[in-house]
Amino acid sequence: MKSAVETLNPTRVRLTVEVPFEELKDSLDAAYKKINQQVTVKGFRKGKVPARVIDQRFGRGAVLEEAVNDALPKFYTEAVNEAEINPLGQPEVDITELKDGETLNFTAEVDVRPAVEIPDYSGIEVTVDAVEVTDEDVEKAVEQLRERFASTNPVERAAVEGDVVTIDLEAKVDGEVLPDGVANGVSYTIGSGELLDGVDEAVTGLEAGGEATFTSQLKGGSAEGKDAEVTVKVTAVAARELPELDDDFAQLASEFDTLEELRADSRKRLENTKQYDQATQAQERVLEELLKLVEVPIPEKLLEDEVNTRKHNLEHHQLGQMGLTIDKYLEIQGKSAEEFDAETREQAVKGIKTQFILDELVNKEKLNVNQEELTEHLMRRAASSGMSPDQFAQAVVEGGQVPMLVGEVARGKALAVVVEAAKVTDTNGEVVDLDEDEDEATEEKAEASAEDAEKTEG
Repeated sequence: MKSAVETLNPTRVRLTVEVPFEELKDSLDAAYKKINQQVTVKGFRKGKVPARVIDQRFGRGAVLEEAVNDALPKFYTEAVNEAEINPLGQPEVDITELKDGETLNFTAEVDVRPAVEIPDYSGIEVTVDAVEVTDEDVEKAVEQLRERFASTNPVERAAVEGDVVTIDLEAKVDGEVLPDGVANGVSYTIGSGELLDGVDEAVTGLEAGGEATFTSQLKGGSAEGKDAEVTVKVTAVAARELPELDDDFAQLASEFDTLEELRADSRKRLENTKQYDQATQAQERVLEELLKLVEVPIPEKLLEDEVNTRKHNLEHHQLGQMGLTIDKYLEIQGKSAEEFDAETREQAVKGIKTQFILDELVNKEKLNVNQEELTEHLMRRAASSGMSPDQFAQAVVEGGQVPMLVGEVARGKALAVVVEAAKVTDTNGEVVDLDEDEDEATEEKAEASAEDAEKTEG
């Protein structure tokens, strides 16, 4: 076999391949064997029909077609390896010449990974929010914990904001009760905004046994978007009572003996959270600066596929689970279809560009992934997917996705190298030492970018 490669543009090549006919022998033998198992010829046992009879009865062309279809992937792969290119996606193959007994010639056009030159990135400088936890932040956290331990007690009075009411609802459109417009025994906290618009005003001031009618636009169900006449009846009113903020509460809600110890722990937790957020912000901004430094041509076909994949996943998975159509989603977001398309394309370009750059950094910095790093990453991915580590690992192996996970970890390490080389200061002018928060944040950021652009692999 002889092959040659022609560069059509920075992201696409054409392979020209010439295959001597004798190299098709194995595929021809396999073709005769396959056809033998599929046909019946009088006078011959199944599977024992001679090649010359198959040629006479079904045509030599059918055999050649089967053989060429079998052989093309192998010869294409050999040509790719010989040319030392990194193909993206499936090739467009054109058989230019097929002479029985002489030769098979074909061309294959395919997108390839562009050459990426990584410049000196040690001069990157970014500013992030300072880690500051105020007394108000601590009190808010303690108050949220206090809310979790609130109790409810029935009261014989009119309902007020913050009360928990038990209600029955009935919705009518054009005077008819909707099939899915009745709900009984619904527990609702007045002021939470978790039900229909207008329900807070309707139930406020009602005692048990009282009812009111109001008009509200339905947010879901069979009459979504229509105005409905809703009747609400209060069957019970309960007041929420918060526990006293004292040492007894600290012992009830935590492992601490005093309220001051609980407050100190809340402050430490908030600081840890803000440090992680700071690390995430740092790597996001460092990545943005890195992307500005590197020119990366994007294969148009790859970009088109990525945009379509993103739209499909949004419309048929994310929105489908929420019961939303794409039109309703755009209405909620206040975007036009054109704006949505432009944003999706921009995100796809960024995802692909990020992966190309980080992959090149992996090669440049000679970064490897060890078993411990892969296991930690697998555990994290399993947790985010809601699967057990064993279940997730089995799914990864069965799906042939181990190389994908290795790539995600490697890209995370590549991004960490860039962040470590960058100068990161906070809004107070202090130099930020990210340490472990950086490692975890950069891995998760690279993981998200890798998931965004995983379609760039073959």
